[in-house]
Amino acid sequence: MQHTWELSAVRATELRALLDLAFAGDFADTDFDHALGGVHAFVTDAAGALVGHAAVVARAMMIDGIPRRVGYVEAVAVDPGRQHQGIGDQLMTAIERVIVGAYDFGALSASRAGLRLYRSHGWRPWEGTVSAMTPTGVVPTPDDADSVFVYGGPHPAVGELTCDWRSGDLW
Repeated sequence: MQHTWELSAVRATELRALLDLAFAGDFADTDFDHALGGVHAFVTDAAGALVGHAAVVARAMMIDGIPRRVGYVEAVAVDPGRQHQGIGDQLMTAIERVIVGAYDFGALSASRAGLRLYRSHGWRPWEGTVSAMTPTGVVPTPDDADSVFVYGGPHPAVGELTCDWRSGDLW
């Protein structure tokens, strides 16, 4: 585990290369920015090559207008040649320890590829509505509703979950 400020330039370059590979080139600069500023979990192979990564960053969110401190999971990636070997499980276990120790709950936007992994770790879909605090006020983001998952936090996972504003993808 390392905080972003501890990453060497070499590690940051390796990380970006892994993310580009794992997301088949569909990983924007804003996506990379979203993964910075928090805690990173890494898995390396015997030779020290980076084969897996996940990050948790602090985000300010609200549930029904009540502010909550959320550990938001970003940039979960495993080298495509190393998938289905338990690396994703190692990454999520490490990240979940950070969430439990430092945040009210965890949240993430799940890709189809990650659903099985997240569900196997107890992540559950947000069953309420989702929105974002934008420069013009709170705006519903219904297109994101099916991808938002939470870990810990309110049971049941209902109400209006509002995320903070950022460039690129909001969720």
